Amino acid sequence: MQWLPAPSSVTNAKTAKDPGLITPFTVSSAGEDSQSGCTAAAGPAQQLRLMFRMFDMEMYAVDSLLAQPSQPMSDCPKSSNPVPAPVTPANPPPMTAPVTPVNPQPVPVPAPVTPANPAPPAFRMPPLPHLPPLPPLPPLPPMPPVPFLEATACPHYNWTMPEYQCYWRAVNPETKVATVFGPLAARRYGTDMTLWQGLQGRGDPYRTLLRESIASFLNSYNSLQFPYHTIGVIERTNWALMGSPWSVLLTALRFMRANSGYGNISCKFTPCKD
Repeated sequence: MQWLPAPSSVTNAKTAKDPGLITPFTVSSAGEDSQSGCTAAAGPAQQLRLMFRMFDMEMYAVDSLLAQPSQPMSDCPKSSNPVPAPVTPANPPPMTAPVTPVNPQPVPVPAPVTPANPAPPAFRMPPLPHLPPLPPLPPLPPMPPVPFLEATACPHYNWTMPEYQCYWRAVNPETKVATVFGPLAARRYGTDMTLWQGLQGRGDPYRTLLRESIASFLNSYNSLQFPYHTIGVIERTNWALMGSPWSVLLTALRFMRANSGYGNISCKFTPCKD
């Protein structure tokens, strides 16, 4: 392709209706000595192609209008820089047909060799005989009542009755007050007073406190659902002994209400069997 500044011969046609509409046109070139064979000769006519148009300017392009033989004639002058002739390969390698793979011959599998003396069959245990069904178990007897888990609260006078002596646990009526309640109780009530004697006290706030404290101590050992646990009874008794007479009386009244079951829990003592 070449740009065409001034073609040798241009045939152009425009329609009368629209001067701006360009129809296809052809370009040809006539060269001198075209018959001698030593110069470039005019090629066939080529179509112009509109490449650019702005305002009244137009630019066209056209393919090459010159033709030249691949080999000059013998009477043409030689060029100082001759173009080497294309090298043609001598003999291309022959085309070989694709080799079809040959299916390999199957390798014969040797037959298993049977030993002369076959091994004895594995020993199997004979089936076990069916055991007879077990007889049904007899129903379990009802569980005896557990007084320790029942909610019970007994006043001080129940603990002094001889028929309920079997409910004394961890201590006995002859246990010393000082052994159960500690040095503060020993200082107030002496070291020789027993729990049985303490349950008889009355007419004095300190003796009333000791009586209800001993009853609460025994109730806490007899039932898990008693409002005060054993250590709590001992601690509250000692705190009252270190306080004023009013605190002694208030603690005694609280223990008295707990020992009576707050009006909701009764004493579930039954006479002991000899």
